[in-house]
Amino acid sequence: MLMTKGRGGGTGAGLSRVSGALLAMSRHLEVRDVLKTIVVSARELLDAEYAALGVPDDHGGFAQFVVDGVSEEQWKAIGPLPRQHGILAAMLKDATPQRLADVRLDPRFGGWPSAHPDMSDFLGLPIADGDEVLGAVFLANKRCPKPQGGCGFTAQDEELLAILAQHAAIALTNARLYERSRELTIAGERARLAHELHDAVSQKLFSLRLTAQAATALVDRDPARAKDELQQIALLAAEAADELRSAVVELRPAALDEDGLVATLRTQVQVLDRAHSARVTFVSHGVRALPAAQEEALLRVAQEALHNALRHADARQVDVTLTRHGQGARLRVVDDGRGFDPSAVRRAGRHLGLVSMRDRAGGVGGGLTVESAPGKGTAIEMEVPGG
Repeated sequence: MLMTKGRGGGTGAGLSRVSGALLAMSRHLEVRDVLKTIVVSARELLDAEYAALGVPDDHGGFAQFVVDGVSEEQWKAIGPLPRQHGILAAMLKDATPQRLADVRLDPRFGGWPSAHPDMSDFLGLPIADGDEVLGAVFLANKRCPKPQGGCGFTAQDEELLAILAQHAAIALTNARLYERSRELTIAGERARLAHELHDAVSQKLFSLRLTAQAATALVDRDPARAKDELQQIALLAAEAADELRSAVVELRPAALDEDGLVATLRTQVQVLDRAHSARVTFVSHGVRALPAAQEEALLRVAQEALHNALRHADARQVDVTLTRHGQGARLRVVDDGRGFDPSAVRRAGRHLGLVSMRDRAGGVGGGLTVESAPGKGTAIEMEVPGG
């Protein structure tokens, strides 16, 4: 077992810090958040003044580069991101650890910009998934008394950073898979909405065209009926505009970052209420801000449940409720539509989006329940924990 002594003095404190660092990495799903957590964890764990992590691109530079210990002003003054050369290239291309007493004396050292902080002792390791090097994490200026001409980073520090790098590779791979999955989900949502938009608006425009032709034929011989047809044209045009507006709102990325879950969901419900003959309501009580992944999952499940109620169930009333549940939240979407037998739907291989909704709930540590019966409407409830 790896024995480490933390600043608190003792193996227990060191292991606790390692455990805390690994748990922190596993909590995040966004790549940028994972990178930042790795860097901060590494710097704190090994008590270094500076830490950085670079993810290479295919053109000799870095697709992403995250630092800790450097102020925003310093970072701006440093200028462009470094290239993959010297010691960085050695870690990325050969997947070799680098522990140096003074990075400035290494023959591979190529200097740095004038605004760059001065660094001496150096420890760097590749982050690899099998044979693929995902990036490199490196630390500089160990906060400790240094032996004469020696490095402040020890072999034990290198071993500890290697453990962190192995788990960082897993966390980074998972985050990339999550982001790719989300991209595919968004692409699927857009395709579904485009199909619905085509069907709904095409029907409205076809009716609009027929009604306009009828009004044209009646305008001379039956002005009163022609007037009625023109009023119908105005109504159909308004409905088509509402369909378009509704689709645009759904196609546009939800403004969760700017507006939060409650405001975003309320806006979408209001648009759907205007766009459909069914009454759609939204009520929220005591909901606190949640991690981005939880908020997105709640929003997408609400959208899927609303889609089912309005497009498939012929509901006349749909009620959306979002309430606080412990440190998390509970979403409930209830409609008075035709309902269905959930077991029969599963046997028939039709899921009405239930599989994706359950996957979304489970992906953020939550749960989903569905209550429905033919002629009895449907209630979909989702609970997620807090962050």
